[in-house]
Amino acid sequence: QVQLVESGGGLVQAGGSLRLSCAASGSTSNIILIGWYRQAPGKQRELVARINSADSTNYADSVKGRFTISRDNAKSTVYLQMNSLQPEDTGVYYCNAYRGGIVARDFWGQGTQVTVSS
Repeated sequence: QVQLVESGGGLVQAGGSLRLSCAASGSTSNIILIGWYRQAPGKQRELVARINSADSTNYADSVKGRFTISRDNAKSTVYLQMNSLQPEDTGVYYCNAYRGGIVARDFWGQGTQVTVSS
């Protein structure tokens, strides 16, 4: 099992910044991809950013140039630095990890709320 614990959400004004953290624990050695998804009220969950084991990243078009994903392998933690936040960035942000191997599967954190006021 892989446990993911997010932190760092909150309320911020438009134009502000937040940094989300996702601490991974458990059977993390075969994690291939780890990243962030978000879900706004009434909308489907969407990919925000992710990073693979080779540190290659990809981002949703809507956040390119504003958000940066990074990782600290020593701390088994992934970060999402969010700058120039806009009201449309509001939602619950979930950490996701995809573990490969014989029984490949996704793991999800409990989510952290990000609210951007106009």
